[in-house]
Amino acid sequence: MKLQWIGHACFRIEASNGVVMIIDPYDESVPYKAPEGPADVVLSTHDHFDHNAVGRVKGNPRVIRGVGEWEVEGVKIRGIPAYHDEKGGKDRGRITIFRLVVDGITLVHFGDLGHVISAEQQRPLEDAEVALIPVGGYYTIGPKEALETIKLLPNLKVVVPMHYKTELVKDWPIVPVDEFLELVEFTVKRLGSSEVEIVREKLPEKKEVWVLEHA
Repeated sequence: MKLQWIGHACFRIEASNGVVMIIDPYDESVPYKAPEGPADVVLSTHDHFDHNAVGRVKGNPRVIRGVGEWEVEGVKIRGIPAYHDEKGGKDRGRITIFRLVVDGITLVHFGDLGHVISAEQQRPLEDAEVALIPVGGYYTIGPKEALETIKLLPNLKVVVPMHYKTELVKDWPIVPVDEFLELVEFTVKRLGSSEVEIVREKLPEKKEVWVLEHA
Protein backbone atom coordinates (compact mmCIF):
# COMPACT_ATOMS: atom_id res chain seq x y z
CA MET A 1 0.00 0.00 0.00
CA LYS A 2 0.96 3.61 -0.46
CA LEU A 3 0.73 5.83 2.61
CA GLN A 4 0.80 9.63 2.38
CA TRP A 5 0.77 12.09 5.25
CA ILE A 6 -1.16 15.09 4.00
CA GLY A 7 -0.83 16.97 7.28
CA HIS A 8 -2.05 17.05 10.88
CA ALA A 9 -3.90 13.71 11.32
CA CYS A 10 -4.91 13.39 7.67
CA PHE A 11 -3.54 10.50 5.62
CA ARG A 12 -4.18 9.06 2.18
CA ILE A 13 -3.94 5.30 1.86
CA GLU A 14 -4.02 3.53 -1.49
CA ALA A 15 -4.31 -0.25 -1.58
CA SER A 16 -2.68 -2.31 -4.31
CA ASN A 17 -6.11 -2.85 -5.90
CA GLY A 18 -6.52 0.92 -6.32
CA VAL A 19 -8.91 1.58 -3.42
CA VAL A 20 -8.17 5.03 -1.98
CA MET A 21 -8.97 6.05 1.60
CA ILE A 22 -8.65 9.43 3.29
CA ILE A 23 -8.57 9.58 7.08
CA ASP A 24 -9.41 12.71 9.11
CA PRO A 25 -9.62 15.50 6.51
CA TYR A 26 -9.58 19.01 8.04
CA ASP A 27 -11.44 22.14 7.02
CA GLU A 28 -10.06 25.28 5.34
CA SER A 29 -8.93 26.84 8.63
CA VAL A 30 -6.13 24.27 8.91
CA PRO A 31 -3.21 25.51 6.78
CA TYR A 32 -2.09 22.19 5.32
CA LYS A 33 -3.01 21.20 1.77
CA ALA A 34 -6.44 19.80 1.04
CA PRO A 35 -6.61 16.15 -0.05
CA GLU A 36 -6.13 15.87 -3.80
CA GLY A 37 -7.95 13.54 -6.15
CA PRO A 38 -11.00 11.38 -5.57
CA ALA A 39 -11.30 8.75 -2.85
CA ASP A 40 -13.44 5.65 -2.39
CA VAL A 41 -13.67 5.89 1.39
CA VAL A 42 -13.27 8.70 3.91
CA LEU A 43 -12.95 8.00 7.63
CA SER A 44 -13.45 10.52 10.43
CA THR A 45 -12.27 9.66 13.93
CA HIS A 46 -14.40 12.35 15.58
CA ASP A 47 -16.56 15.37 14.83
CA HIS A 48 -14.06 18.22 15.22
CA PHE A 49 -13.27 20.70 12.43
CA ASP A 50 -9.72 19.47 11.98
CA HIS A 51 -10.81 15.84 11.51
CA ASN A 52 -14.31 15.78 10.01
CA ALA A 53 -14.28 17.83 6.77
CA VAL A 54 -15.45 14.88 4.67
CA GLY A 55 -17.01 17.27 2.14
CA ARG A 56 -13.53 18.35 1.00
CA VAL A 57 -12.76 14.88 -0.30
CA LYS A 58 -13.47 14.60 -4.02
CA GLY A 59 -15.41 11.87 -5.73
CA ASN A 60 -18.36 10.20 -4.04
CA PRO A 61 -16.63 8.42 -1.16
CA ARG A 62 -18.30 6.19 1.37
CA VAL A 63 -18.13 7.94 4.75
CA ILE A 64 -17.30 5.82 7.78
CA ARG A 65 -17.55 7.06 11.35
CA GLY A 66 -17.82 5.53 14.78
CA VAL A 67 -17.67 2.04 16.21
CA GLY A 68 -18.32 -0.97 13.99
CA GLU A 69 -16.86 -3.21 11.32
CA TRP A 70 -16.85 -2.72 7.56
CA GLU A 71 -15.26 -4.24 4.48
CA VAL A 72 -14.74 -2.17 1.33
CA GLU A 73 -13.28 -3.91 -1.70
CA GLY A 74 -11.00 -6.14 0.31
CA VAL A 75 -10.04 -3.54 2.93
CA LYS A 76 -11.22 -4.45 6.43
CA ILE A 77 -12.02 -1.59 8.79
CA ARG A 78 -12.85 -1.69 12.48
CA GLY A 79 -13.77 1.27 14.67
CA ILE A 80 -12.75 0.98 18.33
CA PRO A 81 -14.09 3.42 20.97
CA ALA A 82 -11.68 5.68 22.85
CA TYR A 83 -11.55 9.15 24.37
CA HIS A 84 -10.19 12.58 23.46
CA ASP A 85 -8.96 13.17 27.03
CA GLU A 86 -7.91 11.38 30.20
CA LYS A 87 -11.32 11.86 31.87
CA GLY A 88 -13.42 9.41 29.89
CA GLY A 89 -14.43 12.06 27.38
CA LYS A 90 -15.65 14.63 29.90
CA ASP A 91 -13.45 17.40 28.47
CA ARG A 92 -13.36 16.68 24.72
CA GLY A 93 -15.65 13.74 24.07
CA ARG A 94 -15.21 10.40 22.37
CA ILE A 95 -13.09 9.41 19.40
CA THR A 96 -12.73 6.31 17.24
CA ILE A 97 -9.50 4.40 16.76
CA PHE A 98 -9.54 2.86 13.29
CA ARG A 99 -7.90 -0.51 12.64
CA LEU A 100 -7.46 -1.29 8.95
CA VAL A 101 -6.18 -4.38 7.17
CA VAL A 102 -4.79 -3.29 3.80
CA ASP A 103 -2.80 -5.62 1.53
CA GLY A 104 -2.34 -7.98 4.46
CA ILE A 105 -0.88 -5.24 6.68
CA THR A 106 -2.66 -4.23 9.90
CA LEU A 107 -2.58 -0.45 10.36
CA VAL A 108 -4.04 1.60 13.17
CA HIS A 109 -4.91 5.32 13.10
CA PHE A 110 -5.29 6.64 16.63
CA GLY A 111 -7.08 9.90 15.80
CA ASP A 112 -7.00 12.43 18.63
CA LEU A 113 -6.29 9.83 21.30
CA GLY A 114 -6.18 11.56 24.66
CA HIS A 115 -4.99 8.74 26.93
CA VAL A 116 -2.78 5.66 27.00
CA ILE A 117 -4.83 2.79 25.60
CA SER A 118 -6.59 0.47 28.03
CA ALA A 119 -6.41 -3.32 28.04
CA GLU A 120 -9.81 -3.38 26.34
CA GLN A 121 -8.50 -1.22 23.49
CA GLN A 122 -5.17 -3.00 23.32
CA ARG A 123 -6.64 -6.45 22.67
CA PRO A 124 -8.00 -5.77 19.15
CA LEU A 125 -4.78 -3.91 18.31
CA GLU A 126 -2.28 -6.57 19.36
CA ASP A 127 -1.58 -7.50 15.74
CA ALA A 128 -1.06 -3.90 14.60
CA GLU A 129 2.08 -3.55 12.47
CA VAL A 130 1.85 0.13 11.47
CA ALA A 131 0.69 2.89 13.83
CA LEU A 132 -0.25 6.46 12.94
CA ILE A 133 -0.13 8.13 16.34
CA PRO A 134 -0.42 11.68 17.71
CA VAL A 135 2.62 12.90 19.64
CA GLY A 136 2.06 16.66 20.01
CA GLY A 137 0.25 16.79 23.34
CA TYR A 138 -2.23 19.40 24.61
CA TYR A 139 -5.20 18.21 22.50
CA THR A 140 -3.94 14.60 22.41
CA ILE A 141 -1.42 12.36 24.06
CA GLY A 142 2.09 13.76 24.11
CA PRO A 143 5.46 12.12 23.53
CA LYS A 144 5.55 10.08 26.78
CA GLU A 145 2.02 8.72 26.43
CA ALA A 146 2.60 7.93 22.76
CA LEU A 147 5.67 5.91 23.71
CA GLU A 148 3.71 4.08 26.42
CA THR A 149 1.01 3.20 23.91
CA ILE A 150 3.52 1.97 21.34
CA LYS A 151 5.05 -0.35 23.91
CA LEU A 152 1.65 -2.02 24.39
CA LEU A 153 1.59 -3.18 20.75
CA PRO A 154 3.88 -6.24 20.58
CA ASN A 155 3.79 -6.74 16.79
CA LEU A 156 4.35 -3.12 15.83
CA LYS A 157 7.01 -2.54 13.17
CA VAL A 158 6.46 1.02 11.92
CA VAL A 159 5.44 4.12 13.90
CA VAL A 160 4.43 7.24 11.97
CA PRO A 161 4.07 10.34 14.20
CA MET A 162 1.31 12.85 13.45
CA HIS A 163 -0.57 15.77 15.03
CA TYR A 164 2.52 17.75 16.08
CA LYS A 165 3.83 21.26 15.56
CA THR A 166 5.30 22.14 12.16
CA GLU A 167 6.17 25.42 10.46
CA LEU A 168 2.57 25.67 9.20
CA VAL A 169 1.04 25.50 12.67
CA LYS A 170 3.80 27.15 14.68
CA ASP A 171 1.29 29.03 16.85
CA TRP A 172 -0.60 25.91 17.94
CA PRO A 173 0.04 24.79 21.55
CA ILE A 174 1.48 21.41 20.55
CA VAL A 175 5.09 20.25 20.58
CA PRO A 176 7.33 19.38 17.60
CA VAL A 177 8.03 15.79 16.63
CA ASP A 178 11.60 16.05 17.94
CA GLU A 179 10.35 15.83 21.53
CA PHE A 180 8.94 12.40 20.74
CA LEU A 181 11.99 11.31 18.79
CA GLU A 182 14.25 12.15 21.75
CA LEU A 183 12.42 9.56 23.86
CA VAL A 184 12.32 6.60 21.48
CA GLU A 185 14.96 3.92 21.82
CA PHE A 186 14.67 2.45 18.34
CA THR A 187 15.67 3.44 14.82
CA VAL A 188 14.35 6.76 13.51
CA LYS A 189 14.18 7.33 9.75
CA ARG A 190 13.38 10.74 8.27
CA LEU A 191 12.04 9.79 4.87
CA GLY A 192 12.17 13.27 3.31
CA SER A 193 8.86 12.68 1.54
CA SER A 194 5.16 12.78 2.31
CA GLU A 195 4.64 9.33 0.81
CA VAL A 196 6.00 5.85 1.39
CA GLU A 197 5.16 2.43 0.01
CA ILE A 198 4.70 -0.24 2.66
CA VAL A 199 5.07 -3.87 1.66
CA ARG A 200 4.43 -6.63 4.16
CA GLU A 201 7.49 -8.64 3.13
CA LYS A 202 9.70 -5.58 3.62
CA LEU A 203 8.51 -4.49 7.06
CA PRO A 204 11.43 -3.99 9.46
CA GLU A 205 12.19 -6.77 11.92
CA LYS A 206 12.21 -4.36 14.88
CA LYS A 207 10.23 -1.21 15.59
CA GLU A 208 11.18 1.87 13.60
CA VAL A 209 9.85 5.44 13.55
CA TRP A 210 9.28 6.80 10.05
CA VAL A 211 8.98 10.58 9.96
CA LEU A 212 7.14 11.83 6.89
CA GLU A 213 7.05 15.37 5.50
CA HIS A 214 3.59 16.90 5.16
CA ALA A 215 2.30 17.13 1.59
